[in-house]
Amino acid sequence: MKILVPVKRVIDYNVKPRVKADGTGVDLANVKMSMNPFDEIAVEEAIRLKEKGAATEIVAVSVGPAKAAETLRTALAMGADRAILIETDEDVEPLAVAKILKAIADEEAPGLVILGKQSISDDSNQTGQMLAALLGRPQGTGANTVEIDGDHVIVKREVDGGLQTVRLAMPAIVTTDLRLNEPRYASLPNIMKAKQKPLATKTAADYGVDLAPRLKTLKVAEPPVRQAGEKVADVAALVEKVKALGIA
Repeated sequence: MKILVPVKRVIDYNVKPRVKADGTGVDLANVKMSMNPFDEIAVEEAIRLKEKGAATEIVAVSVGPAKAAETLRTALAMGADRAILIETDEDVEPLAVAKILKAIADEEAPGLVILGKQSISDDSNQTGQMLAALLGRPQGTGANTVEIDGDHVIVKREVDGGLQTVRLAMPAIVTTDLRLNEPRYASLPNIMKAKQKPLATKTAADYGVDLAPRLKTLKVAEPPVRQAGEKVADVAALVEKVKALGIA
């Protein structure tokens, strides 16, 4: 079975994003970038499935600028077998990404597509669901356990009431949650080997996908600064203060 793993290049989760002075977006100049944490989990899960003998090949895919090749090399160093970069300098919306992934899935015919449930850059949480709809395949979102059972995949996912277990006929789409696994660090020998693994560079036009935006960003702003708390004398004063704020 082949596994397709989309990954995204985002601002490193340890870095505090800065908004551009004109409010048009986030400032990426001289900012450390890395693989989206949810996608790291997806890569790790694909590798574990391969180590168990459930998969034979892992293909990493990314849509982004030329520097996204570094993110793909990280995936290759972790254990992916080859990579595909769809190079573009445009901001690509989830629907366009899903359309590109559909075209790649049609070409590669993976038994499983594993991707992060969302990226920490825009938190859309849409690509996996859109991809499943475009492909007409079953999906298990927010997975915290993934098991292969013959020609099915069993996914346990967190819901408001606890855990939900779904059994999906493959080929299927799975999106990963934080508690699925702990991604491994790439060793130095594997980092060196990754440089020799195949990485194909293509464009959205190669797949017949239009990247024209359907959404318009009106403004990007820093969240308001949290106001300092206020001490009250007793419970009665607290109740009055709450009433005055219109909370109760």
